[in-house]
Amino acid sequence: MAETAPALNLADAAARVTEAAAVAAYGLIGRGDEKAADQVAVDAMRTALNALDIDGRIVIGEGERDEAPMLYIGEKVGTGRGPAIDIALDPLEGTTLTAKAMANALAVLALAPRGGLLHAPDTYMDKIAIGPGHPAGTVDLDLPPAENVRALARAKGVRPEDICVCVMDRPRHAELIAALRGVGAKVVLITDGDVAGVIHTTQPETGIDLYLGSGGAPEGVLAAAALKCVGGHFQGRLIFRNDDERARAARTGVVDLDRKYDLHDLVSRDAVFAATGVTKGALLDGVEVAGGAVSTHTLVMDSSDRTVRRIRTLRPF
Repeated sequence: MAETAPALNLADAAARVTEAAAVAAYGLIGRGDEKAADQVAVDAMRTALNALDIDGRIVIGEGERDEAPMLYIGEKVGTGRGPAIDIALDPLEGTTLTAKAMANALAVLALAPRGGLLHAPDTYMDKIAIGPGHPAGTVDLDLPPAENVRALARAKGVRPEDICVCVMDRPRHAELIAALRGVGAKVVLITDGDVAGVIHTTQPETGIDLYLGSGGAPEGVLAAAALKCVGGHFQGRLIFRNDDERARAARTGVVDLDRKYDLHDLVSRDAVFAATGVTKGALLDGVEVAGGAVSTHTLVMDSSDRTVRRIRTLRPF
């Protein structure tokens, strides 16, 4: 990150934090206890963050202060001796995936200089995302799904039938899925983990070209941080289902409830993004333990120099 020195050290620190959370969650894989898995990941991530020489503040966490002991919005972390850093995190993205020993569970973290991350309320967000290599405006949240598929196909020089779209498998997406299939697109449905779903658009090996649908707004900021590191595109609009959710938005400073956010609205300064696999998935391998050692697989990205690293770490268990 340009505003913190040295940037590489901060990226390495982010990797150590997500690795700690992933290793902690390993023991709860397949145990059927989502809350316990989430709690051990939270505890490990908090401990690792508090060891860093940063003046850290959680801006995307696991709810508000009255929901502690989760890492809550506004919580201070770090030693307080280093740079002022805003933090977006999900200690265990995919609690259900972990509890059921399913693929694609991750420990996720994004860091940016103070004020660099939108304080998104804990509501839903409509999202659209594509990977790098396309001009701004190639796709648009306000266009019908079929038109976005056609536009992306034109930009890639392929047929709509060659476009693969990732969508969360939810009843609310039934019309969206039908529209995508109606234009000929392939639809990959995921049960959980829309941060990973968005990041898949940046990784050619996943085969995902486009992400569409609604999911958590905090996860939208985390995904936008990852896309910022590689030059992808993201748009989102908050969804409010009741007055309580509108009140949450007001507490985070959101004034325009209908605003369409682009990637740089959500992540306005250079960011570091890190994700460590808990269970094996399309993006990362999961935690493995053998011969008294534990291995982890971590993705680390830095928007200041567009570096992307995949780190395999082996340490005593």
